[in-house]
Amino acid sequence: LCVARARPTPAISSAMMMRRALQARGFSALAQPAPQDTLAGILSDMLAESKAAGTLKKERPITSPQGPKVSVLNNDKPVLNLCANNYLGLANHPRIVSAAAQALHAYGFGMASVRFICGTLDVHQKLERRIADFHRQADAILFPSCFDANAGLFESILSKEDAIISDQLNHASIIDGVRLCKAQRYRFNHMDLADLDAKLREASGARVKLVATDGVFSMDGNVAPLKEMLAVCKKHDALLFIDECHATGVLGAEGRGTDEAAGILGQVDIINSTLGKALGGATGGYTTGRQDVVDVLRQKARPYLFSNTVAPPVAAASIQAFDILESDEGKDLLGRMRANTKKFRTEMKAAGFDLKGTDHPIVPVMCYDAKLAAGLSQRLLELGVYAVAFSYPVVPKETARVRVQLSAANAPEEVDAAIAAFKQAGKELGMIP
Repeated sequence: LCVARARPTPAISSAMMMRRALQARGFSALAQPAPQDTLAGILSDMLAESKAAGTLKKERPITSPQGPKVSVLNNDKPVLNLCANNYLGLANHPRIVSAAAQALHAYGFGMASVRFICGTLDVHQKLERRIADFHRQADAILFPSCFDANAGLFESILSKEDAIISDQLNHASIIDGVRLCKAQRYRFNHMDLADLDAKLREASGARVKLVATDGVFSMDGNVAPLKEMLAVCKKHDALLFIDECHATGVLGAEGRGTDEAAGILGQVDIINSTLGKALGGATGGYTTGRQDVVDVLRQKARPYLFSNTVAPPVAAASIQAFDILESDEGKDLLGRMRANTKKFRTEMKAAGFDLKGTDHPIVPVMCYDAKLAAGLSQRLLELGVYAVAFSYPVVPKETARVRVQLSAANAPEEVDAAIAAFKQAGKELGMIP
Protein backbone atom coordinates (compact mmCIF):
# COMPACT_ATOMS: atom_id res chain seq x y z
CA LEU A 1 0.00 0.00 0.00
CA CYS A 2 1.41 3.28 -1.07
CA VAL A 3 0.55 6.28 1.10
CA ALA A 4 1.02 9.81 -0.34
CA ARG A 5 3.02 12.15 1.86
CA ALA A 6 1.37 15.54 2.40
CA ARG A 7 3.39 18.58 1.40
CA PRO A 8 4.25 20.93 4.25
CA THR A 9 2.20 24.15 4.30
CA PRO A 10 4.36 27.23 3.59
CA ALA A 11 4.80 29.51 6.58
CA ILE A 12 2.52 32.59 6.42
CA SER A 13 3.64 35.72 8.18
CA SER A 14 1.27 37.52 10.53
CA ALA A 15 1.40 40.58 8.25
CA MET A 16 0.33 38.48 5.27
CA MET A 17 -2.50 36.91 7.28
CA MET A 18 -3.69 40.39 8.30
CA ARG A 19 -3.55 41.62 4.69
CA ARG A 20 -5.57 38.64 3.45
CA ALA A 21 -8.16 39.09 6.19
CA LEU A 22 -8.57 42.78 5.33
CA GLN A 23 -8.81 42.03 1.61
CA ALA A 24 -11.52 39.44 2.33
CA ARG A 25 -13.49 42.18 4.09
CA GLY A 26 -13.29 44.53 1.15
CA PHE A 27 -10.17 46.54 2.05
CA SER A 28 -8.47 45.77 -1.28
CA ALA A 29 -7.06 49.30 -1.57
CA LEU A 30 -4.49 48.41 1.07
CA ALA A 31 -2.80 46.15 -1.45
CA GLN A 32 -2.58 48.87 -4.11
CA PRO A 33 0.36 51.28 -4.64
CA ALA A 34 0.02 54.62 -2.83
CA PRO A 35 -1.74 57.20 -5.04
CA GLN A 36 0.14 60.27 -6.17
CA ASP A 37 0.06 63.01 -3.51
CA THR A 38 -1.62 65.78 -5.50
CA LEU A 39 -1.76 68.19 -2.58
CA ALA A 40 2.00 67.91 -2.01
CA GLY A 41 2.65 69.04 -5.57
CA ILE A 42 0.26 71.97 -5.28
CA LEU A 43 1.75 73.17 -1.99
CA SER A 44 5.30 72.71 -3.28
CA ASP A 45 4.48 74.95 -6.27
CA MET A 46 2.96 77.58 -3.95
CA LEU A 47 6.09 77.73 -1.83
CA ALA A 48 8.35 77.81 -4.89
CA GLU A 49 6.36 80.73 -6.34
CA SER A 50 6.60 82.66 -3.07
CA LYS A 51 10.34 82.06 -2.90
CA ALA A 52 10.87 83.17 -6.51
CA ALA A 53 8.83 86.34 -5.92
CA GLY A 54 10.72 87.19 -2.75
CA THR A 55 7.58 86.91 -0.61
CA LEU A 56 8.44 83.76 1.35
CA LYS A 57 8.21 84.65 5.02
CA LYS A 58 10.67 83.35 7.59
CA GLU A 59 10.34 83.61 11.36
CA ARG A 60 13.22 84.89 13.48
CA PRO A 61 13.03 83.40 16.98
CA ILE A 62 13.55 85.93 19.79
CA THR A 63 15.24 84.71 22.97
CA SER A 64 14.47 87.65 25.27
CA PRO A 65 11.41 89.53 26.57
CA GLN A 66 9.75 91.94 24.18
CA GLY A 67 11.27 95.40 24.47
CA PRO A 68 13.11 98.22 22.70
CA LYS A 69 16.03 95.81 22.22
CA VAL A 70 15.65 92.07 21.73
CA SER A 71 17.98 89.10 21.36
CA VAL A 72 17.48 87.16 18.13
CA LEU A 73 18.52 83.52 17.85
CA ASN A 74 21.93 83.13 16.16
CA ASN A 75 22.53 86.88 16.25
CA ASP A 76 25.68 87.98 18.05
CA LYS A 77 24.23 90.96 19.93
CA PRO A 78 20.82 92.48 20.80
CA VAL A 79 19.12 94.51 18.08
CA LEU A 80 16.83 97.54 18.11
CA ASN A 81 13.26 96.34 17.78
CA LEU A 82 11.19 98.51 15.43
CA CYS A 83 8.47 96.06 14.44
CA ALA A 84 6.43 95.25 17.56
CA ASN A 85 2.93 96.51 18.38
CA ASN A 86 4.39 97.44 21.77
CA TYR A 87 3.46 101.10 21.35
CA LEU A 88 3.60 102.07 25.02
CA GLY A 89 6.38 99.67 25.98
CA LEU A 90 4.11 97.74 28.36
CA ALA A 91 4.85 94.20 27.13
CA ASN A 92 7.44 93.65 29.86
CA HIS A 93 6.43 96.41 32.27
CA PRO A 94 7.16 95.28 35.86
CA ARG A 95 3.69 96.22 37.16
CA ILE A 96 2.01 94.20 34.41
CA VAL A 97 4.30 91.22 34.92
CA SER A 98 3.60 91.37 38.66
CA ALA A 99 -0.19 91.55 38.13
CA ALA A 100 -0.02 88.49 35.86
CA ALA A 101 2.07 86.57 38.38
CA GLN A 102 -0.31 87.37 41.23
CA ALA A 103 -3.30 86.25 39.16
CA LEU A 104 -1.48 83.06 38.22
CA HIS A 105 -1.17 82.16 41.90
CA ALA A 106 -4.69 83.33 42.76
CA TYR A 107 -6.64 81.79 39.85
CA GLY A 108 -4.30 79.29 38.22
CA PHE A 109 -3.11 79.07 34.62
CA GLY A 110 -6.43 78.71 32.80
CA MET A 111 -10.12 78.02 33.28
CA ALA A 112 -10.45 75.01 30.93
CA SER A 113 -13.91 76.23 29.96
CA VAL A 114 -15.88 78.63 27.86
CA ARG A 115 -17.46 81.56 29.63
CA PHE A 116 -21.07 80.35 29.92
CA ILE A 117 -20.16 76.98 31.48
CA CYS A 118 -17.60 77.59 34.22
CA GLY A 119 -15.11 79.99 32.64
CA THR A 120 -16.20 83.36 34.02
CA LEU A 121 -14.16 84.86 36.84
CA ASP A 122 -14.77 88.09 38.68
CA VAL A 123 -11.60 89.43 37.04
CA HIS A 124 -13.17 88.91 33.58
CA GLN A 125 -16.23 90.92 34.51
CA LYS A 126 -14.09 93.60 36.11
CA LEU A 127 -12.02 93.89 32.92
CA GLU A 128 -15.13 94.11 30.73
CA ARG A 129 -16.51 96.92 32.88
CA ARG A 130 -13.14 98.70 32.70
CA ILE A 131 -13.08 98.42 28.89
CA ALA A 132 -16.60 99.81 28.51
CA ASP A 133 -15.87 102.74 30.81
CA PHE A 134 -12.58 103.48 29.02
CA HIS A 135 -14.36 103.75 25.67
CA ARG A 136 -17.40 105.53 27.16
CA GLN A 137 -19.68 102.67 26.08
CA ALA A 138 -22.49 100.73 27.76
CA ASP A 139 -20.87 97.29 28.04
CA ALA A 140 -18.07 95.07 26.70
CA ILE A 141 -17.46 91.40 25.96
CA LEU A 142 -14.10 89.60 25.85
CA PHE A 143 -12.93 87.35 23.00
CA PRO A 144 -9.74 85.26 22.62
CA SER A 145 -8.53 87.86 20.08
CA CYS A 146 -9.84 90.80 18.09
CA PHE A 147 -9.79 88.52 15.04
CA ASP A 148 -12.36 86.41 16.90
CA ALA A 149 -14.33 89.51 17.87
CA ASN A 150 -14.54 90.49 14.21
CA ALA A 151 -15.43 86.92 13.24
CA GLY A 152 -18.27 86.83 15.76
CA LEU A 153 -19.81 90.25 15.36
CA PHE A 154 -21.44 90.56 11.94
CA GLU A 155 -23.13 87.17 11.63
CA SER A 156 -24.53 87.53 15.15
CA ILE A 157 -26.33 90.84 14.67
CA LEU A 158 -27.06 91.05 10.92
CA SER A 159 -28.98 88.95 8.40
CA LYS A 160 -29.82 88.97 4.68
CA GLU A 161 -32.21 91.92 5.15
CA ASP A 162 -29.29 94.08 6.33
CA ALA A 163 -26.23 95.61 4.64
CA ILE A 164 -22.55 96.03 5.50
CA ILE A 165 -20.65 98.86 3.83
CA SER A 166 -16.93 98.21 4.26
CA ASP A 167 -13.73 100.13 3.44
CA GLN A 168 -11.83 98.33 0.67
CA LEU A 169 -8.61 98.21 2.72
CA ASN A 170 -10.12 96.90 5.94
CA HIS A 171 -8.15 94.34 7.93
CA ALA A 172 -8.38 90.67 6.92
CA SER A 173 -10.29 89.85 10.10
CA ILE A 174 -13.07 92.29 9.15
CA ILE A 175 -13.16 90.85 5.64
CA ASP A 176 -13.43 87.30 7.00
CA GLY A 177 -16.09 88.34 9.48
CA VAL A 178 -18.15 89.93 6.71
CA ARG A 179 -17.84 86.75 4.63
CA LEU A 180 -19.40 84.75 7.45
CA CYS A 181 -22.43 87.03 7.45
CA LYS A 182 -25.47 86.78 5.14
CA ALA A 183 -25.94 90.53 4.94
CA GLN A 184 -25.70 92.38 1.63
CA ARG A 185 -22.13 93.56 1.01
CA TYR A 186 -20.93 96.88 -0.33
CA ARG A 187 -17.33 98.08 -0.53
CA PHE A 188 -16.37 101.76 -0.72
CA ASN A 189 -13.09 103.20 -1.92
CA HIS A 190 -10.49 103.65 0.79
CA MET A 191 -11.45 106.55 3.11
CA ASP A 192 -13.52 108.05 0.27
CA LEU A 193 -16.46 109.88 1.83
CA ALA A 194 -18.19 110.54 -1.50
CA ASP A 195 -18.07 106.85 -2.41
CA LEU A 196 -19.28 105.91 1.08
CA ASP A 197 -22.24 108.23 0.57
CA ALA A 198 -22.93 106.62 -2.81
CA LYS A 199 -22.78 103.08 -1.43
CA LEU A 200 -25.13 103.99 1.40
CA ARG A 201 -27.60 105.30 -1.17
CA GLU A 202 -27.33 101.97 -3.02
CA ALA A 203 -28.05 100.16 0.26
CA SER A 204 -30.99 102.39 1.16
CA GLY A 205 -33.47 99.52 1.08
CA ALA A 206 -31.65 97.51 3.74
CA ARG A 207 -33.26 97.06 7.15
CA VAL A 208 -30.02 97.89 9.02
CA LYS A 209 -26.99 99.56 7.44
CA LEU A 210 -23.63 99.09 9.19
CA VAL A 211 -20.53 100.94 8.01
CA ALA A 212 -17.30 99.12 8.91
CA THR A 213 -13.84 100.64 8.97
CA ASP A 214 -10.47 100.34 10.63
CA GLY A 215 -9.72 103.32 12.85
CA VAL A 216 -6.07 103.02 11.87
CA PHE A 217 -5.08 100.99 8.82
CA SER A 218 -2.23 98.80 10.00
CA MET A 219 -0.26 98.51 6.77
CA ASP A 220 -0.33 102.20 5.83
CA GLY A 221 -0.52 103.95 9.19
CA ASN A 222 -3.31 106.27 8.02
CA VAL A 223 -6.29 107.24 10.15
CA ALA A 224 -9.93 107.06 9.08
CA PRO A 225 -11.76 110.43 8.85
CA LEU A 226 -14.09 109.28 11.59
CA LYS A 227 -15.91 112.51 12.37
CA GLU A 228 -16.85 112.98 8.73
CA MET A 229 -17.79 109.30 8.38
CA LEU A 230 -20.12 109.57 11.36
CA ALA A 231 -21.85 112.52 9.72
CA VAL A 232 -22.39 110.50 6.53
CA CYS A 233 -23.73 107.59 8.59
CA LYS A 234 -26.21 109.83 10.38
CA LYS A 235 -27.36 111.26 7.05
CA HIS A 236 -28.33 107.74 5.93
CA ASP A 237 -29.51 106.42 9.31
CA ALA A 238 -26.57 103.96 9.36
CA LEU A 239 -24.59 102.54 12.27
CA LEU A 240 -20.80 102.90 12.53
CA PHE A 241 -18.37 100.14 13.52
CA ILE A 242 -14.60 100.65 13.95
CA ASP A 243 -11.70 98.29 14.57
CA GLU A 244 -9.37 100.08 16.99
CA CYS A 245 -6.51 97.59 17.33
CA HIS A 246 -3.85 100.11 16.31
CA ALA A 247 -5.60 103.09 17.91
CA THR A 248 -6.40 101.96 21.48
CA GLY A 249 -3.60 103.25 23.67
CA VAL A 250 -2.19 105.24 20.76
CA LEU A 251 -4.53 107.96 19.47
CA GLY A 252 -6.37 110.69 21.36
CA ALA A 253 -5.24 112.92 24.18
CA GLU A 254 -5.68 110.07 26.69
CA GLY A 255 -5.08 107.18 24.27
CA ARG A 256 -8.76 106.23 24.02
CA GLY A 257 -8.61 105.85 20.25
CA THR A 258 -9.67 107.26 16.93
CA ASP A 259 -13.02 108.53 18.19
CA GLU A 260 -11.31 110.53 20.95
CA ALA A 261 -8.83 111.97 18.45
CA ALA A 262 -11.73 112.94 16.17
CA GLY A 263 -13.69 114.58 19.00
CA ILE A 264 -16.55 112.05 18.95
CA LEU A 265 -15.68 109.88 21.96
CA GLY A 266 -18.60 107.65 22.91
CA GLN A 267 -20.55 108.32 19.71
CA VAL A 268 -19.44 105.28 17.67
CA ASP A 269 -22.00 102.46 17.83
CA ILE A 270 -19.65 99.44 18.03
CA ILE A 271 -15.92 99.22 18.72
CA ASN A 272 -13.71 96.15 18.46
CA SER A 273 -10.17 96.26 19.76
CA THR A 274 -7.36 94.23 21.30
CA LEU A 275 -5.41 93.67 24.49
CA GLY A 276 -2.53 92.38 22.37
CA LYS A 277 -0.90 95.59 21.18
CA ALA A 278 -0.51 98.80 23.21
CA LEU A 279 -2.23 97.31 26.27
CA GLY A 280 0.49 94.86 27.27
CA GLY A 281 0.86 92.89 24.06
CA ALA A 282 -0.47 89.52 25.22
CA THR A 283 -3.71 88.05 23.86
CA GLY A 284 -7.40 88.85 23.98
CA GLY A 285 -9.79 91.09 22.14
CA TYR A 286 -13.16 92.65 22.81
CA THR A 287 -16.30 94.26 21.51
CA THR A 288 -17.65 97.30 23.31
CA GLY A 289 -20.71 99.33 22.47
CA ARG A 290 -24.47 99.30 22.86
CA GLN A 291 -25.94 97.09 25.59
CA ASP A 292 -28.22 95.23 23.19
CA VAL A 293 -25.31 94.37 20.87
CA VAL A 294 -23.21 92.98 23.71
CA ASP A 295 -26.17 91.02 25.09
CA VAL A 296 -26.78 89.34 21.73
CA LEU A 297 -23.08 88.55 21.28
CA ARG A 298 -23.07 86.67 24.59
CA GLN A 299 -25.87 84.49 23.21
CA LYS A 300 -24.84 84.05 19.60
CA ALA A 301 -21.18 84.89 18.86
CA ARG A 302 -19.59 81.56 17.97
CA PRO A 303 -15.96 82.48 18.84
CA TYR A 304 -17.22 83.51 22.30
CA LEU A 305 -19.42 80.46 22.84
CA PHE A 306 -16.94 77.87 21.59
CA SER A 307 -13.54 79.21 22.69
CA ASN A 308 -11.92 79.07 26.09
CA THR A 309 -12.03 82.23 28.14
CA VAL A 310 -9.11 84.66 28.23
CA ALA A 311 -6.52 83.30 30.67
CA PRO A 312 -6.78 84.80 34.20
CA PRO A 313 -3.21 86.23 34.23
CA VAL A 314 -3.92 88.04 30.95
CA ALA A 315 -7.18 89.49 32.27
CA ALA A 316 -5.56 90.76 35.47
CA ALA A 317 -2.53 92.16 33.65
CA SER A 318 -4.81 93.95 31.18
CA ILE A 319 -6.59 95.75 34.01
CA GLN A 320 -3.17 96.91 35.17
CA ALA A 321 -2.44 98.15 31.64
CA PHE A 322 -5.55 100.35 31.77
CA ASP A 323 -4.43 101.58 35.21
CA ILE A 324 -1.08 102.64 33.77
CA LEU A 325 -2.58 104.25 30.67
CA GLU A 326 -5.01 106.32 32.72
CA SER A 327 -2.28 107.54 35.10
CA ASP A 328 0.38 110.24 34.83
CA GLU A 329 2.78 107.54 33.68
CA GLY A 330 0.44 106.79 30.79
CA LYS A 331 0.43 110.43 29.71
CA ASP A 332 4.23 110.39 29.77
CA LEU A 333 4.36 107.21 27.69
CA LEU A 334 1.97 108.67 25.11
CA GLY A 335 4.15 111.78 24.87
CA ARG A 336 7.36 109.78 24.40
CA MET A 337 5.77 107.58 21.73
CA ARG A 338 4.61 110.63 19.80
CA ALA A 339 7.95 112.41 20.11
CA ASN A 340 9.75 109.34 18.76
CA THR A 341 7.27 109.11 15.90
CA LYS A 342 7.69 112.76 14.93
CA LYS A 343 11.48 112.53 15.05
CA PHE A 344 11.63 109.38 12.94
CA ARG A 345 9.17 110.59 10.32
CA THR A 346 10.76 114.03 9.99
CA GLU A 347 14.33 112.79 9.56
CA MET A 348 13.46 109.85 7.31
CA LYS A 349 11.52 112.14 4.95
CA ALA A 350 14.43 114.59 4.93
CA ALA A 351 16.74 111.73 3.96
CA GLY A 352 14.60 111.00 0.90
CA PHE A 353 12.64 107.92 1.96
CA ASP A 354 9.09 107.41 0.68
CA LEU A 355 6.85 107.06 3.75
CA LYS A 356 3.14 106.35 4.12
CA GLY A 357 0.78 107.36 6.90
CA THR A 358 0.44 110.54 8.91
CA ASP A 359 1.28 111.02 12.60
CA HIS A 360 0.79 107.43 13.70
CA PRO A 361 3.76 105.39 15.04
CA ILE A 362 3.22 102.94 12.17
CA VAL A 363 5.68 104.23 9.55
CA PRO A 364 5.77 102.21 6.30
CA VAL A 365 9.06 102.73 4.44
CA MET A 366 8.03 102.03 0.86
CA CYS A 367 10.15 99.78 -1.35
CA TYR A 368 7.43 98.60 -3.79
CA ASP A 369 9.58 95.66 -4.97
CA ALA A 370 9.28 92.60 -2.68
CA LYS A 371 12.91 91.53 -3.08
CA LEU A 372 14.12 95.05 -2.32
CA ALA A 373 12.00 95.12 0.83
CA ALA A 374 13.39 91.76 1.95
CA GLY A 375 16.92 92.93 1.21
CA LEU A 376 16.43 96.13 3.19
CA SER A 377 15.09 94.18 6.16
CA GLN A 378 18.05 91.80 6.09
CA ARG A 379 20.61 94.60 5.79
CA LEU A 380 19.00 96.47 8.69
CA LEU A 381 19.30 93.37 10.85
CA GLU A 382 22.99 93.19 10.01
CA LEU A 383 23.24 96.83 11.12
CA GLY A 384 21.48 96.08 14.40
CA VAL A 385 17.88 97.05 13.58
CA TYR A 386 15.03 94.54 13.54
CA ALA A 387 12.34 95.70 11.08
CA VAL A 388 10.31 93.29 8.96
CA ALA A 389 9.44 93.44 5.26
CA PHE A 390 5.80 93.15 4.17
CA SER A 391 4.80 92.03 0.70
CA TYR A 392 1.98 90.26 -1.14
CA PRO A 393 -0.39 88.79 0.02
CA VAL A 394 -0.16 90.82 3.25
CA VAL A 395 -0.19 94.00 1.15
CA PRO A 396 -1.20 94.45 -2.52
CA LYS A 397 1.31 93.50 -5.20
CA GLU A 398 3.99 96.08 -5.98
CA THR A 399 3.46 97.87 -2.65
CA ALA A 400 6.10 96.04 -0.60
CA ARG A 401 7.50 97.94 2.33
CA VAL A 402 9.42 97.69 5.59
CA ARG A 403 6.97 98.66 8.31
CA VAL A 404 8.46 100.51 11.28
CA GLN A 405 6.56 100.85 14.55
CA LEU A 406 7.84 103.33 17.10
CA SER A 407 7.42 102.80 20.83
CA ALA A 408 7.54 104.87 23.98
CA ALA A 409 10.19 102.41 25.12
CA ASN A 410 12.65 103.59 22.44
CA ALA A 411 15.19 106.06 23.85
CA PRO A 412 15.94 109.09 21.62
CA GLU A 413 19.45 107.80 20.90
CA GLU A 414 17.94 104.49 19.75
CA VAL A 415 15.74 106.34 17.29
CA ASP A 416 18.86 108.17 16.05
CA ALA A 417 20.65 104.84 15.60
CA ALA A 418 17.71 103.40 13.67
CA ILE A 419 17.61 106.39 11.32
CA ALA A 420 21.36 106.08 10.72
CA ALA A 421 20.98 102.38 9.88
CA PHE A 422 18.17 103.13 7.42
CA LYS A 423 20.25 105.81 5.75
CA GLN A 424 23.24 103.47 5.34
CA ALA A 425 21.14 100.57 4.05
CA GLY A 426 19.08 102.88 1.82
CA LYS A 427 22.19 104.27 0.13
CA GLU A 428 23.71 100.81 -0.34
CA LEU A 429 20.50 99.58 -1.98
CA GLY A 430 19.99 102.67 -4.12
CA MET A 431 16.82 103.78 -2.38
CA ILE A 432 18.10 107.25 -1.45
CA PRO A 433 20.93 109.39 -2.85
